[in-house]
Amino acid sequence: MSRTLIRAARKSDGAERNGAPDPITIGELIQSLGDRSFGWSLLLFGLFNLIPMPIGSNMITALPLLWLTGQMAIGFDYVHLPQFLTRRSVDRRAFKKVVMRLRPAIARIERIIHPRMKYLFTPYYERLMGIFLFVVAFNLFLPIPLSGYIPATSIFVTSFGLIERDGWVTIAGLVIGAISILVTTAVVLAFVFGFDAIAHHGM
Repeated sequence: MSRTLIRAARKSDGAERNGAPDPITIGELIQSLGDRSFGWSLLLFGLFNLIPMPIGSNMITALPLLWLTGQMAIGFDYVHLPQFLTRRSVDRRAFKKVVMRLRPAIARIERIIHPRMKYLFTPYYERLMGIFLFVVAFNLFLPIPLSGYIPATSIFVTSFGLIERDGWVTIAGLVIGAISILVTTAVVLAFVFGFDAIAHHGM
């Protein structure tokens, strides 16, 4: 986990030493993350969806997750973003400073999370995960009050497993996702049957 970020930071640092003061683009950053780009992207947007926001905001904040998990389901090797996003840039030195500040926290996480059950991270299984996470992200997208926290947590936890290739953490995230699907289904059914009962009672 930390190795991926540090490698990306070193690339940007090397560019500065070679006389290239220009900022690093989002596209270059994604390329530097390599096959971990899906995990890092899901981590970012999963965390963003855990922030308390007004009801209905998840219909907007879940869209990037639908985009990312859809690409996983299709079988993309790394995250593909629209050009207007990949061309956007961040300051190289600021990026390096953020990475260095995150190192102690990431080091503590890495004491618990480490590569296990690597066979789960073959293209076949990652496509299956993408399909499942797309359903989880769709649950997050639905405008159901107080139902977004569980799927967001699922994607957040699963992203750690994807980044570090930890099968147990990934499975834990997927189990939370299954719970979110069951909860959302139960809420929708309760609403449908409740509405139907009210309609019949009114008649």
